[in-house]
Amino acid sequence: METHERNRNGPGTKAIIYCRVSDPKQTTRGDGLNSQETRCREFAKYKGYDVVSVFKDDMSGKFHTRPGMQEALSFLRKHRKSPHVLIIDDITRLARGLEAHIKLRSDISAAGGLLESPSIEFGEDSDSILVENLLASVSQHQRQKNGEQTKNRMRARIQNGYWPFQAPIGYRYERSTGGHGKVLVRDEPNATILQEALEGYASGRFQTQVEVKRFLERQPTFPKDLNGREIRNQRVYEVLTRCLYSGYIEHSDWGVSLRKGQHEGLIDFSTFQKIQDRLTSSAKAPARKDISSDFPLRGFIQCDDCGEALTACWSTSKTGKKHPYYLCKTKGCESYRKSIKRDQLEGDFENLLQALEPSKGLFKVAKAMFRDIWDARLAQAADASKAIKKDIHKTEKQIEALLDRIVESGTSSVIAAYEKRIAELEAEKIFLKERMANNGKPLRTLEESFELALRFLSSPWNIWNNGQVAWQKTVLRLAFAEPIRYCRNQGVRTPNISFPFKVLGEVSTAKSEMARLAQFERNRIDLV
Repeated sequence: METHERNRNGPGTKAIIYCRVSDPKQTTRGDGLNSQETRCREFAKYKGYDVVSVFKDDMSGKFHTRPGMQEALSFLRKHRKSPHVLIIDDITRLARGLEAHIKLRSDISAAGGLLESPSIEFGEDSDSILVENLLASVSQHQRQKNGEQTKNRMRARIQNGYWPFQAPIGYRYERSTGGHGKVLVRDEPNATILQEALEGYASGRFQTQVEVKRFLERQPTFPKDLNGREIRNQRVYEVLTRCLYSGYIEHSDWGVSLRKGQHEGLIDFSTFQKIQDRLTSSAKAPARKDISSDFPLRGFIQCDDCGEALTACWSTSKTGKKHPYYLCKTKGCESYRKSIKRDQLEGDFENLLQALEPSKGLFKVAKAMFRDIWDARLAQAADASKAIKKDIHKTEKQIEALLDRIVESGTSSVIAAYEKRIAELEAEKIFLKERMANNGKPLRTLEESFELALRFLSSPWNIWNNGQVAWQKTVLRLAFAEPIRYCRNQGVRTPNISFPFKVLGEVSTAKSEMARLAQFERNRIDLV
């Protein structure tokens, strides 16, 4: 039937054109769609056909269902009473898989369409069908072969330390001058933003992933997911778990283990490991978003009667004016629901902070102690490097032993267990090498390293008084060893202050023996 109808095609026959490229990028980087359309129109003109519509797709030919093709089929069904010719530039434009090709041929025929091309004569005899199927099979093989070659090239790039996929946020591609193709380089300002977020989570500045999310959402240049304002939780997790940001790459699906990348990391590998340890540790309650800026001591100040943390709220008076209060919400407590004015409690706390400020003369003593510790730690660096080197050698021996066992083993489950352990040891070796490279090499001078520390020790109240919640939380963690108790009638109880302030306090009361170098070493102050 189709052969009979095909033979009757001639001048005046209606025709539609179908064009396809395999990737949306080809619609902007090349002229493939227009070139196909031009060739099909020349063919239609030669045959005397009247082209009434053109349909296009920009997706792989392995898929049977495509938007443009579905529209073409709908058009053919709508005009079934006056059959149209469907013109394609080449058989590969119809499909790049045998199954998809056969299915589309059947759909076109069922819709009343007649398939033609300037590159091939479609027929209904056995020989024509054989040739057509062979060409479709060859097209499928070419597509699969191209995919394999592309994958192999990308895998080889990863093995050599290069990232072959789309550049993640914080990086962009730049052509290397050494003939290594395009490599990842920092893309500012997002690189610095991500670095601060990653280091902040590793150090505990951001206690939860939600706090990292809020930090990123506050950055105007950082791309958002939802409504231009919100970032998905999954995206935050992906950022925290991506080893690419530490200067290393891996692709377990392709059998490429962790290795040093040819790009600069935003953080070092030890920081990345801290992040992974925090992600796998027990969950912490997120910081409250609504009132933390209004009540910076909420959750830190404890009720003196029951020992539970005070909460806080705004209370509305009869006149409609709002007043801030701290209060205890522990049922059964003597101070249950008895409010404390915010100005009163925070005023008492600020007086305590001001009392922590040591005299100027103590800074000479403190700096001298820091210098002694600094020199001592540098002297120990050489011995530490030797110990780390031994650990690296031990780890390499373990890896070699496991590789020998893999060769000898014939059980897939055992081999998988060995491979998992090897991956863990490789990560441990990377961490040790990075630690040895940084051991005994201060990034800054003594003065630069302790500039902020001395500023903090000189007056934690000044830092607290700047009003930034993040800095206020830092003051609480650094100035006090534990939460402070507060009595409604008597004010702040005697606090347990942190070690540096204890030392300065002891020095100021002539108990200088507390500040000996040995005590600092026992407390493991790491200053390098």
